[in-house]
Amino acid sequence: MWIHPEEVLLAGALWVSERANPFFILQRRRGHGRGGGLSGLLVGTLDVVLDSSARVAPYRILLQTADSQIYWNVACGSSRKEITEHWDWLESNLLQTISIFDNDEDVTTFVKGKICGIIAEENRLKQGEEQEEDCGKFREAELKMRKLFGMPDEEKLVNYYSCSYWKGRVPRQGWLYLSVNHLCFYSFLLGKEVTLVVQWTEVTQLEKNATLVFPESVRVSTRHTEHFFSMFLNINDTFKLMEQLANIAMRQLLDNEAFAADRSLPKPCKTLKNVSALKRDLDARAKNERYRTMFRLTQDERLDGHTDCTLWTPFAKMHVVGQLFISNNYICFNSREEDLCQLIIPLREVSIVEKADSSSVLPCPVSISTKNKMNFLFANLKDRDFLVQRISDFLQRTPDSSWGDTSPLSLIGHSASSSTPLSSSAGPESVHRGRHYHSGLPTASQGLLQLYHRDAPEDLGPKAMKEKMKEEAWNIHFSEFGRGVCMYRTSRTRELVLNGIPESLRGELWLLFSGAQNEMATHPGYYGDLVEQAMGLCSLATEEIERDLHRSMPEHRAFQNETGIAALRRVLTAYAHRNPGIGYCQAMNIVTSVLLLYCPEEEAFWLLVALCERMLPDYYNTRVVGALVDQGVFEELTRAFLPLLYEHMQELGVISTISLSWFLTLFLSVMPFDSAVLLVDCFFYEGIKVIFQVALAVLHDNMDALLSCSDEGEAMTILGRYLDNVVNKQTVAPPIPHLHALLTSGDDPPPEIDIFNLIKSSYEKFGSLRSDVIEQMRFKQRLKVIQSLEDTAKRSVVRAMMTESAFSIEELEELYCLFKSKHMTSCYWGSSSTAAERHDPSLPYLEQYRIDPVQFTQLFTALAPWICGGHTLTLSARLFRLLDQNQDGLVNFKEFITGLSEMYHGDMTEKLKLLYKLHLPPALCPEEAESALEATHFFTEDAPRESSSLSDLDILGQQEVTSGEEGKDGGGDSEEKKEEKVKDYRYYLRMWAKEKEPKTETIKDLPRMNQEQFIDLCKTLYNMFSEEPLEQQLYHSIATVASLLLRIGEVGKKFNNGGKKTDDPTTQSPPISQREEGLGEGPSGESQVCRALAEAQLELAAPPTSDEETKDDTSSSYSVVSSGSLQCEDITDDTVLIGGGEHRRGSVLDVDWSITFEQVLASLLTEPPLVDYFEKKRDIRGKMAVCKAQRAVERQTSSASDHELTQHSF
Repeated sequence: MWIHPEEVLLAGALWVSERANPFFILQRRRGHGRGGGLSGLLVGTLDVVLDSSARVAPYRILLQTADSQIYWNVACGSSRKEITEHWDWLESNLLQTISIFDNDEDVTTFVKGKICGIIAEENRLKQGEEQEEDCGKFREAELKMRKLFGMPDEEKLVNYYSCSYWKGRVPRQGWLYLSVNHLCFYSFLLGKEVTLVVQWTEVTQLEKNATLVFPESVRVSTRHTEHFFSMFLNINDTFKLMEQLANIAMRQLLDNEAFAADRSLPKPCKTLKNVSALKRDLDARAKNERYRTMFRLTQDERLDGHTDCTLWTPFAKMHVVGQLFISNNYICFNSREEDLCQLIIPLREVSIVEKADSSSVLPCPVSISTKNKMNFLFANLKDRDFLVQRISDFLQRTPDSSWGDTSPLSLIGHSASSSTPLSSSAGPESVHRGRHYHSGLPTASQGLLQLYHRDAPEDLGPKAMKEKMKEEAWNIHFSEFGRGVCMYRTSRTRELVLNGIPESLRGELWLLFSGAQNEMATHPGYYGDLVEQAMGLCSLATEEIERDLHRSMPEHRAFQNETGIAALRRVLTAYAHRNPGIGYCQAMNIVTSVLLLYCPEEEAFWLLVALCERMLPDYYNTRVVGALVDQGVFEELTRAFLPLLYEHMQELGVISTISLSWFLTLFLSVMPFDSAVLLVDCFFYEGIKVIFQVALAVLHDNMDALLSCSDEGEAMTILGRYLDNVVNKQTVAPPIPHLHALLTSGDDPPPEIDIFNLIKSSYEKFGSLRSDVIEQMRFKQRLKVIQSLEDTAKRSVVRAMMTESAFSIEELEELYCLFKSKHMTSCYWGSSSTAAERHDPSLPYLEQYRIDPVQFTQLFTALAPWICGGHTLTLSARLFRLLDQNQDGLVNFKEFITGLSEMYHGDMTEKLKLLYKLHLPPALCPEEAESALEATHFFTEDAPRESSSLSDLDILGQQEVTSGEEGKDGGGDSEEKKEEKVKDYRYYLRMWAKEKEPKTETIKDLPRMNQEQFIDLCKTLYNMFSEEPLEQQLYHSIATVASLLLRIGEVGKKFNNGGKKTDDPTTQSPPISQREEGLGEGPSGESQVCRALAEAQLELAAPPTSDEETKDDTSSSYSVVSSGSLQCEDITDDTVLIGGGEHRRGSVLDVDWSITFEQVLASLLTEPPLVDYFEKKRDIRGKMAVCKAQRAVERQTSSASDHELTQHSF
């Protein structure tokens, strides 16, 4: 490529000059191409270790002038072909022009200007704008990666690092390339080359460790091997990037969504050295993720920037040191000291932002006022003017709240919003008529508990007084710290939450702490519209919802009537419609029913959104991956905190059994409701760490009993009875019977455990747990869980296919990996269809992954036993159409294996049947069958049945069978029950059973083959034998069989024509014209086949140079193939006819001629070489090994090409 001219002081050092003229020199790097001895090895080693561009561009062109000692590098190339193109361009376009210059400086200036102009024009024409952001050094590294590892242009490099790769006990110094989909390493030391490529989707474990053997290294584990990398300059940055890329790969396996670069990132002020746009993108994603998690914000929130500052806290009368975060919709603050103060200010609530007067006590302050009259004072801001300008820019983009402060949507769902009388809020009934959800519904403005406690007499007992005291404590907190989204969140807030949220405030505070309030406020009316769209639709999710509605807290009276059930149905159905990827999962009904007890419907819906999409990620998808991940984290925590118990419970296999239901339902299904709801309070404030803490506390409390257990059932009983007796002694509501407790209570129930004591002890013993540590552990477990799920899917597929194919277990597993790999590769390297179209997780494992025609052709070419040279692509396309039964342009694994198994393990009849079908519709595409179809429609009436698709034939066959059976049944019934006109249900059941039975296709069901299709079949067979040891014998056999079949077709045609009436002139004209030609149809058809075989043979040989040579070759090959079995004098006449194109269809092809599959099979059985060929057992393992190593072969080819070019050029 052309490069911006760079000075070169020593032109001869480490380079060899190969061409020269008065102004330019073409040089090759020493040691490249044709060896170079010891000096070449040393130069190659230096290039790799020092990351020299000469490793990827071993050729260059220098500009030189006679008087100057300085050379200018103007072009470089990765191959001789590329550099020669540049050399030729310089000689033809510049050499003559610059030779007339008098001054050498003018020559240099002119050439440099010309080269820079070419580069500018190339950059202008480039479509990939993201590449322009990357610096030249980084683009060079990306080119190097693609050349070394044979990667396509679609593979984007994220970053590269110098490091050592431990191969055995020897470290190899080289370069680690981290791309979006691969981890690659390359090293070249004194002639020893090491190349490693690992797909991120294959990584099962990624960890950073320091041992005596591997000092501060990164271990990358796959299913079959481990790789160690060390000697990083900054191992933490490298490891973080590896984690991100592995996470993206796991997301691909889970959701089948390919990585998409973020196009909305702000452009850097200057080109960052050695940092790609993708690296900036991933860094921004990581920061955004941490920011959103810290403040419970929505997934579309993007951090704009953060800065150190202080916040004045009026409740403590002090300035708190922390960080201020600005994003597109929020201003957030977090104190440096944990739990001291946290603040979230939505921009929709901001009324004034102003710069306050600066002083020595309060330098650079900014005051922010909100619509509910709260004022926040930030100080010690480094760049105050810029900060205020950014906030102002975001405020201008923030839509103004048209509903004002009095709308229920801005009141955070507290009791004021439900104080309006139902009659006034309902409005005219005509507005609500026909709508499933409207403000007139009782659950639209109140939680179910409020509805059922509304008419209850006031309780003045001690528990009620305790509840009143809690409410008062919260009211004091609100007056001091603020109420609503902009409330100061401090350690005092946590204390109040741990003491239990009063029932009247529970819905409001859940909404606030979860972040659901912000999402609801920015989407007014969304839930109502969603309910209208979703209700009435029928899907798998809605069926499961209906099945589980009456199992959701059946012991609570709120769900013993239609009001509660209908509200639960609307919320679950609306969410399933919003997020089809999750749809509905068991346990969602239990959690949602609890939310509905304390919140109106819309609030419960947004809380469910927060739970499923942010607070419990991937918990409720089809494979409950998130819950399995946290189960793994829990096991790891148990090993860390309770090692003795962990060892014992691992032997019993209990932890994995118990913890899944604890996490999926947040203890709601295993603990009395009044106790579990207090854990939900803590969960919405603290997140998942509370659930881990309480789970560990439960195991700790039962440690002695569990250690004495001898089996899993005993351990389960101990834990179940313990949780059943966790009580809330402060609850005001009447106790709700816990079904599990009723079923498991024994004669001597264990003592009651106070839930408050359990929570308190969990904080005392396990309060050191940190959310960021849990996230790190989640990443490790996610790799394990998703890969184990993939292994489970593979085993399920292999078990299912064992009965349907003759491949061994090992072969099926390998084929599944290749098939899936082809699918995954297309996800990130582009395909004619989107990933979502080719992967549907709701389908059975056998049908989840699907490939399109391009991918199928690649697999067919690599694996199929029938390789037909240039005809292979046609054969592959036909087999794809044959296997694609639903005609959606995609083939699943089951269909793929069915076709492959027939080719490898079918008997001779099955193989020939498949080959026969590949030359008939629907395998034959309309374009290929066009001439035959036109002819058959024009000349005959019966031919359409012969050339119709298999599906039409099946339908006709079914109709005939059905009508025949109806006749039989009807005949029997008419004798016995003539009066009964309506058939009984048993008849229809029989008919339905017959329709459902798989139709076994026999050789008699196959349609007849016309002459053009037969010629095409002969061509395929001829191409198929080109690489066989007994090639000539097979060719002779095919010629003999073809001749025999043509005569059989002729005989059959005469019989058919003899039985037909010849009144129609169109049916008479072809025979008349053919009789005039003098020889009839037989020899003509035979010579056509011979001509076709000759053409097929000529395709494999060198092309002839003239028409005379063509005729000679045809006659000679004809004489070899036919071996005197046909009449040779017909060849010249037919050669003229065949060359006629359109004339060929009407006059040469015999439209009445046809043969059956039985005739083909019988003819082939007469030739032992053909029988041996089709009965020969073939092994697929060799082809699979080649296919698996294909990537390495490509790399070798690309590195060997230069040497070949060098040999040819000299």
